[in-house]
Amino acid sequence: MSANFEAKKLVVEEIKEKIQNSNSVVFVSFTGLTVAEDTELRREFRKNNVEYKVLKNTLIRRAFNDLGVTDFDADLNGPTSVAFGADETGAAKVIIEAVKKYDKKVAVKSAYVDGVRVDADGVKGLASMPSKPELIAKMLGSLQAPISKFVGVLSAMPRSLVIALNAVAEKKAQ
Repeated sequence: MSANFEAKKLVVEEIKEKIQNSNSVVFVSFTGLTVAEDTELRREFRKNNVEYKVLKNTLIRRAFNDLGVTDFDADLNGPTSVAFGADETGAAKVIIEAVKKYDKKVAVKSAYVDGVRVDADGVKGLASMPSKPELIAKMLGSLQAPISKFVGVLSAMPRSLVIALNAVAEKKAQ
């Protein structure tokens, strides 16, 4: 076997590992981005804990096929970059903003989220959703609200009693 073949096998293994460790994998078509625009886009990805790479379609296809996923064969044509997201929505949000900002230079192809292929419209939907930590915080806030109101009512009763006793004590003292 040639050294080039062995190097490609290592790259495929690395891609498989990134796919398995990511909560979302978004495929992006890019054409005509300037170096400054690409640098700015990569900076946004880093801010959102997303790894962004330009990879060969055949190597991506091989990695997915090795994982038993063949849904992306049609999407892996032309220039393709891949965004590996630590959460389900981070990569989609950055890419949808890039699509708006760099009109016709960046386009969403599809995504792989929770073991399912998501089309370009689905990626737009993902971008509009709050992240998992935000959803958990909202749910906990909703669960905590009735309890905190109840505690407020209970603590108001002794306060009212103390105020009333102070008023009575002041009247007696006069």
